Amino acid sequence: MTERPVVKRTARAILLDSAAETGPGAGGGADDALEMILIKRTKPGEAPYWITPGGGVEPEDGTVVDALHREVDEELGAKVTDVVPAFVDTVTHPEGAAARGVKVQHFFVCRLASMDLSQRHGPEVDEPCGTYDVVRVPFTRAGIASVEVVPPSLRAYLDANIEGVRSLLAADLS
Repeated sequence: MTERPVVKRTARAILLDSAAETGPGAGGGADDALEMILIKRTKPGEAPYWITPGGGVEPEDGTVVDALHREVDEELGAKVTDVVPAFVDTVTHPEGAAARGVKVQHFFVCRLASMDLSQRHGPEVDEPCGTYDVVRVPFTRAGIASVEVVPPSLRAYLDANIEGVRSLLAADLS
């Protein structure tokens, strides 16, 4: 089989937050309370779907991880830490002449360090096509199944590997 050219690369965050871990004495055991931050996309005339924050790698991005940080800042006004590669998805690129190539999506597990939605910027905010609502779902199989996470390959990966994804943020991996 002939290799297909990579015509687009994206960086996406499996963004986790221990929101319950906010009071005095909060500490290490709150992973059961992890939430995943998603963007609910609603386009006119289409059913809503939920995506992970992120987007295309641009020529000015030094690395895919640089693109991840830029995209999370644009879409959420957020900063992330503990960025760990988790999953790569390769799909036929759907657009025009590029359809002969593939889009490679790099998914990284990371922790939310800070988020200020008033600092969102970029095309999704400046010239939206529909709505981009930031939502939190429990980082459990039931939480993930409660929304239509796309791509389906990510939804299947998370369902099969939720414990492993949690372990990617374990203190002994850093």
